Amino acid sequence: MTCVFVQIRCKPGTGYRVADDITKREIHSELYSTSGDFDLLLKMYIPEGADVGEFINDNLLKIEGIERTLTTLTFKAF
Repeated sequence: MTCVFVQIRCKPGTGYRVADDITKREIHSELYSTSGDFDLLLKMYIPEGADVGEFINDNLLKIEGIERTLTTLTFKAF
């Protein structure tokens, strides 16, 4: 499994609904509300062999209210 962090910017007034929709899909390991340029920080594990971009597009980016994302791939835990 590949660990991926996704920062999510929500359209104004939709942060709680977006977070609720993410939790209902059960695609996250951890989900946090954050301050700064992005509203949410999502930690998720992509199944081995799955295309990361396709997995995120199909499971996350179809959620209404997401305005922008920034994805960070991880390679090795220390």
